[in-house]
Amino acid sequence: MQLGIFAKTFDAQGAVPVLRAVAEAGYATAQFNLACLGLPSMPDRIEPEVAASVGAAAGQTGVGIAAVSGTYNMIHPDPAVRRAGLARLEVLCAAASAMGTRLVTLCTGTRDAEDQWRWHPDNASPEAWRDLLAEMTAAAALAERHDVELGIEPELANVVSSAVRARRLIDEIDSARLRIVLDPANLFEVAEEDERRTIVARAVDLLAGDIALAHAKDRHADGSFATAGQGVVDFAHFVGRLRAAGFDGPLVTHGLAAAEAPGVATFLQRVIAEAAA
Repeated sequence: MQLGIFAKTFDAQGAVPVLRAVAEAGYATAQFNLACLGLPSMPDRIEPEVAASVGAAAGQTGVGIAAVSGTYNMIHPDPAVRRAGLARLEVLCAAASAMGTRLVTLCTGTRDAEDQWRWHPDNASPEAWRDLLAEMTAAAALAERHDVELGIEPELANVVSSAVRARRLIDEIDSARLRIVLDPANLFEVAEEDERRTIVARAVDLLAGDIALAHAKDRHADGSFATAGQGVVDFAHFVGRLRAAGFDGPLVTHGLAAAEAPGVATFLQRVIAEAAA
């Protein structure tokens, strides 16, 4: 299991400086974001030399590119916004290989027009699911065209709000291009210890064969997000379940300050080592 971090955790700009910061903090891989190059995360165009600079920086620093972030609101209530997001997703898919990765991460979206990470009651409607199926089918076709995979993450605020809904989406789309990004902190908000462990275990079991990337974020007991190792998520249990399910991919932390990154690396490296013992 490779330990990684969101590249945009660090203030450095440019592919080499930011990946060097990743390595110096104790991480072997990164989930990249084009914001690290001073671009929008989802630009209208990526020059070939810009994409190549990320792949070259990965080779120079020895830091792998686990994924690149391609999040847009896939069920935005305005179809024009969705069309623009899909067009930008194709730009990112076309550049991913040169950047050194085959995984582009997505946001399944919300009916909230202002914030793609905020819950809206219409997310649970049949119309929202219909729009997601149409959008994800189009996205999977792009992934096929550019030989990449798409990582979808169960998020409480999004239309794919649980492992069950993630399983349903993968089964209904039936594309080998769809994979799972699994973050235990996104599977519950407030729950007792036994319930948290049950939720996480069931999610891993349900999605095991499709998990391409694991995330490591935490929650405080009141439901607010926390830095990994400072909340209530049982990472030893999570990593142990992943290993038992055959997952040996990247474990990528985020939601932390750059100054916290070395300490989190030490904590997660210990968790991974103990799970492998």
